Amino acid sequence: MRRQTVRGQTVRGQAVRGETVRGQADGGGAGLHRQLGLTGLTFISLGSVIGSGWLLGALTAAEAAGPASVVSWAIAGALATLLALVYAELGAAYPVAGGTARYPRLVLGPLGGFVAGWVAWIPAVALAPLEITAALSYLDHVSAGLVDDDGTLTRAGLALAAAALLVFTAVNLLGVRWLARTTTVTVGWKVLVPVVTVVALTATAFHPANFQAGGGFAPFGARGVFAALPAGVVFSLQGFEQAVQMGAEAKRPHRDLPRAIIVATLAGTALYFLLQVAFLGTVDPGRLAAGWSRPLGAGDYGPFATLATSLGLGWLAILLYIDAVVSPGGTALIYLGTSARLSYSLARTQGLPAALARLDRRGVPIVSVLLAAALGMVVLLPFPSWQKLVRLISSATFVMYGFAPVCLAVLRRADPERPRPYRLPAARILAPLGFAAANLVIYWAGWRTNRALFAAIAVGLAVFGGYRVTRPAGRRADLEWRAAWWIGPWLGGLAVLSWLGQFSGRGVLPFWVDLALVASFSLAVFATAVRAAVSTGVGRRQVEIARIQAPDAAGGATAGATITAALGDRPPGR
Repeated sequence: MRRQTVRGQTVRGQAVRGETVRGQADGGGAGLHRQLGLTGLTFISLGSVIGSGWLLGALTAAEAAGPASVVSWAIAGALATLLALVYAELGAAYPVAGGTARYPRLVLGPLGGFVAGWVAWIPAVALAPLEITAALSYLDHVSAGLVDDDGTLTRAGLALAAAALLVFTAVNLLGVRWLARTTTVTVGWKVLVPVVTVVALTATAFHPANFQAGGGFAPFGARGVFAALPAGVVFSLQGFEQAVQMGAEAKRPHRDLPRAIIVATLAGTALYFLLQVAFLGTVDPGRLAAGWSRPLGAGDYGPFATLATSLGLGWLAILLYIDAVVSPGGTALIYLGTSARLSYSLARTQGLPAALARLDRRGVPIVSVLLAAALGMVVLLPFPSWQKLVRLISSATFVMYGFAPVCLAVLRRADPERPRPYRLPAARILAPLGFAAANLVIYWAGWRTNRALFAAIAVGLAVFGGYRVTRPAGRRADLEWRAAWWIGPWLGGLAVLSWLGQFSGRGVLPFWVDLALVASFSLAVFATAVRAAVSTGVGRRQVEIARIQAPDAAGGATAGATITAALGDRPPGR
């Protein structure tokens, strides 16, 4: 039996491999390079938050909830902030590549880690082509022929979308420094244009009476407020965790990661809230006589540009159409890179083929980047519209978010001595509340969306099982199913509640009763998950924790430490 010494600890029977930094050897390839500072990390998260959501989300939210859509944004902001604080603690204490997949692997073992990584990877891979499709849908108002009436891309639209994906792939292949530089330029623009839009629209024509028009402040009631969340609201605020994915490439992760995540979340929430207020207040009151179902008329897909044109602000409309390329394009660029870090992480944990963990001399996971681009090309084809795909992405992302509070609670118990530059306040209360909040968003996405999500998870498990059986029995890591057994009842219970519920389900559960059941079920699952995980895989977890950099006094990396690669039994490729 082999002996592995880690920082003075000797652990029997555990092989450890590390993910080195600044070009040190990594089992046959260069390591990930630490080149991202606070500005770069903040802009990666903020650039992920500000994408096509600001161009399109205000209209879909208003159609679902009317003026009460501002409440939807406030709720979404609170949920996003709560989950961002969870990731702020995890990211600062455990700075690794593909953190949203890595933390569940650390806590739950190979099986639970793969499920979490898979549901993180699905939306990340789909988001780049989705953002490009959103941009082309907006530009179709200027140059018709890019998008069909059902929302799918025409041949010309597909050609432009494919060209854009190729450009974004090339930038990512140049390395993380190029990604950071490009993101810094685009995010400055992406913040400036929405601010100018809010000021210009509200200064030109603002109608306070609109907030009581078209059936009152909440024409669709509380159900409309909640229905608006997965219709584009929570989708818009997703992405704050993208800095976590780049944790292994941050210069001072322990200091900068929590700051970047929190700043990006708060700034994005404030900006989206103001945009919704501006949209509601500047709609022509005459169009609201029949309600908020079509406040800009039938088939319109460029709400702010339409408003600007109707108010005679041609310069603003031009600015918005330019931004329809820059904002979604910048977000697509980021997600193409971060999705590659997730598949890299899954490969390092033996959940996917080892080739996906291959790094080039620039420290770029080249095979993972190319895979993300290839799958992005496929995603461009079958999905009919922005509104429908965002529900699936929102639901999948919040399944991923649901793992984070469980990981935080377990690691607080399993690794209590680790310095935590940022600590979630009242974690015993806020962690389970964060888990329940994630489950409520999944429920609000509706049964039609969730059945597709659960089918995608089943496909992922089939991929995991198929790849696992191809490996020699002696090289298969223990699944640690005792730590992850609760995932089946969790997702199965959500499926049943979604099927019986009020949101595209059978409507058996009365409104409010359904929300109470989802919340109660969530709290019970959270307690069960923490109990199951704390006592399972203790030896493996200790080895992996010991290999992750602890914070130094300056918030940087501990000298001489390596970052965990969310370890398996042997390095990939051997």
